[in-house]
Amino acid sequence: MKTVADVLNTFKHGLNAVYDSLEVDAITMLVLSELTGYSKAKLKAFPETELTGEQQERLTSMLNQLQTGQPVQYILGYTEFYGLRFEVNSNVLIPRPETEELVNWVIESAPIPAVNILDIGTGSGCIAITLKHELKQAKVSAIDISKGALEVAKRNADSNHTPVNFIHADILNYEAINMDNRLDIIVSNPPYVTETDKRQMHTNVTDFEPHSALFVPEEDPLLFYIAIADFAIKNLKPGGLLFFEINESYGKETVEMLLNKSFKNIELRKDMSGRDRMIRCSYQVNCY
Repeated sequence: MKTVADVLNTFKHGLNAVYDSLEVDAITMLVLSELTGYSKAKLKAFPETELTGEQQERLTSMLNQLQTGQPVQYILGYTEFYGLRFEVNSNVLIPRPETEELVNWVIESAPIPAVNILDIGTGSGCIAITLKHELKQAKVSAIDISKGALEVAKRNADSNHTPVNFIHADILNYEAINMDNRLDIIVSNPPYVTETDKRQMHTNVTDFEPHSALFVPEEDPLLFYIAIADFAIKNLKPGGLLFFEINESYGKETVEMLLNKSFKNIELRKDMSGRDRMIRCSYQVNCY
């Protein structure tokens, strides 16, 4: 029978051409924990633990999938975000740690007790659902152009017991979107990856995650930001807040675009890695 130590060694050699050593260790422990039900601490403490035949078969299948570059989150069918569990599949992006930082900023900035929030380009629903979970009195809505993504987001809202109003719409056709009430907060992590960025990205992103949620034309990198800013002008309350996750290469350009549209109190914030990654600004009634 194979042991935990055997699996760690097999995955190390099987994935060293795809991931660096730290990523291989993290992926292997995640997979082992999922299959055995043991904590990562227990797996590390008892590497001689034997695996069943069924577990070994599943591990072999997972290793084959991982060697193609398929993200471990898609293989397992879920990921963790802000302490909550989210289903993920090829219809949605895998939530990233820097997006948790954006969500935390929104939570810290939200007026109390109740706010009206819209998440644009919701994908798995991780932003909208987390905000509803943390700001329980808030009314939260979320837009996405992908029906497949909205199906995933609705299941995530149900499993996390968070009522969110999901809307099928295209923000690039924002004039056709009618909100019942003006919004206190709009937040978005829209597509922002250019062809230049794509060449520097890992194949587990470019080959497996949904392109419509990732990429923008090289010649129009702020395409979605401009549309969302124009939508915000029409739909935010006076003093309402707009939050973006951004492409680190276009922080200055995004700030200038918002200034030109008369947004105020624009703050460009770095993420945990020191990269320009998010923006907060406010809409004033006298913009135009």
